[in-house]
Amino acid sequence: MTALPELPPSDRVRIRFDPDGARPREVRVPAGATLFDAASWNGIAVDSTCGGHGTCRKCRMRVVEGDVTVSRLDPRAFGPEELRAGWRLACRARAEQDLRVEVPPLVTRPKAATVGVGRQVILRPALQKRCLTLPEATLADQRTDLERLRDALPDLELRVDLPAIRSLARALRAGDHTVTAVVVDDVLVDVEPGDTSGRLFGIAFDLGTTTLVATLLDLATGTPVAVASRLNPQQSHGADVITRISATMTDPTALDRLTALAHDGLDRLAGEVCADGGVDRGEVYEIAVAGNATMTHLALGLDPEPLGVAPFVMASRSFDDLTAADLGVRAHPRARAYVFPALGAYVGGDIVAGALASGMDRDRRVRLFIDIGTNCEILLAAGDRLLATAAPAGPAFEGAAIRCGMRAAPGAIEGVKISDDDVVLQVIGDVEPTGLAGSGLVDAVAAMVAAGLVDGSGRLVAPDAPGVPPGLAARLQQVGQERVFVLHFRGDDPADSLYLSQRDIRELQFAKAAISTGWQLLLEEQGLTSADVAQVLLAGSFGSYLGPAAAVRIGLVPDVALMRIVSAGNVAGEGAKMALLSVRERAAAQALLEEVHYVELSDREDFNDRFVERLAFPV
Repeated sequence: MTALPELPPSDRVRIRFDPDGARPREVRVPAGATLFDAASWNGIAVDSTCGGHGTCRKCRMRVVEGDVTVSRLDPRAFGPEELRAGWRLACRARAEQDLRVEVPPLVTRPKAATVGVGRQVILRPALQKRCLTLPEATLADQRTDLERLRDALPDLELRVDLPAIRSLARALRAGDHTVTAVVVDDVLVDVEPGDTSGRLFGIAFDLGTTTLVATLLDLATGTPVAVASRLNPQQSHGADVITRISATMTDPTALDRLTALAHDGLDRLAGEVCADGGVDRGEVYEIAVAGNATMTHLALGLDPEPLGVAPFVMASRSFDDLTAADLGVRAHPRARAYVFPALGAYVGGDIVAGALASGMDRDRRVRLFIDIGTNCEILLAAGDRLLATAAPAGPAFEGAAIRCGMRAAPGAIEGVKISDDDVVLQVIGDVEPTGLAGSGLVDAVAAMVAAGLVDGSGRLVAPDAPGVPPGLAARLQQVGQERVFVLHFRGDDPADSLYLSQRDIRELQFAKAAISTGWQLLLEEQGLTSADVAQVLLAGSFGSYLGPAAAVRIGLVPDVALMRIVSAGNVAGEGAKMALLSVRERAAAQALLEEVHYVELSDREDFNDRFVERLAFPV
């Protein structure tokens, strides 16, 4: 937590935050501090995807007592009635006097994929329990406790530290010399009295930029026990990795805060799955984590700045001898941690885990693996060759930088169909729509292109353009100086409605152009075309809910038969499970580092020209 500067009482103001559904918090902060900073300093969750830079317009708060000057950005985020009611952007609202502020609820559990495409594996976990009955010491046999344990495990060359020796000595006496040795790889984690060999658990984590997912596994049987997900609590520092890296470059305290937030998120999920599964945290002896390079660096407290500037260097590709405590997860005191190795600064361990789970290295077909997000990672499997690259898609797919965008939570539009005179919306939770999710954005633009409302260049047509039906023409409105298409009317003023703006369409064009340029260049590296692609795997939570037809319609993915496009789901999480279940799969993950050839797009002179070519929508 950031320490507030020491100031006399006269230079501080009192703010009472009333978070929706939570206990009010009263804090004192320096006069002139923004409401966003005041909340962040005191651990109060605020919705933000830009990290407080005023671009996402998500950090909405309502001043109900006191007064805050309207900033120049506030009228772009709120209507006149909302401004009069006290609504302000927290990152631009400065507290010059005592205030009482209402804080809207932060969606901590967005709609997320918790399972994905995987493979069956041979159960051979690194974690094992051996029940042993050791001979008692005698005057004729004065071997130490540890010597007797080692002799009973001749197939293992154990590494033993002092805490394990302490537990051995206690367990032998408490268990009348029948004990259970807990071993991860070659490390003696614990010695427990009696026979506890039937109770051994691990937790697989998908450490995503947007969402965290945890799965509790019974490693004796290989079966999942419980699964849970939640929003990555680092969201208040930005929706994408670049914004979070920038935060650490401009604020020397940000790295510690981001590390603490990652630890808190992982630990909370560990507590949830253990409670749901009826498992004591002390019975969790190992965790596995799959995350991109930036998320891994932040979780381990490593400076991510070198990842954000050329030549994009990681601190390390892989990490040995980690414990769960190094990642802030309360489990067995000496629980081990396996973190997936990374291919590069922007093709991280989550992609290695996804490639492992989907068997990208085990198939002779031409297959594309596309993990769509703020940073889009792409793998191409072509015969005996694997190519990888990363494309800077930006935060549009997460609802950021989209005027009416939001995360995939109840109230978010996730599907759009346009007929001659009507628009049909598919809304998460079947409730009144409150915003537009990433999948809804793609669906809406694809439907508008098909209906002739958006031309090939991405420009919204005029209401009186030839062929536009009257019912749809009425939805082509103006908000300020910008043309918009209204998806859902809320009153007479289009500014109060849910709409798609010309700028929103441009944001999607930039994102899809970056991604399609990435896979197109990988195909060309191998002398292939879209027609050669036998399968496209859409990975991650966004890929799980993206409509294949809409993705093809806007040129986001190759134009192949829809049956060849597979929603792979949370394959990073599946890879993390496989790493807990089998040491062979861990070896296979490590081998991928040598098998995959990374293609750096930013190093190609023709990238910008190719990017511009891919901006247009297929018509």
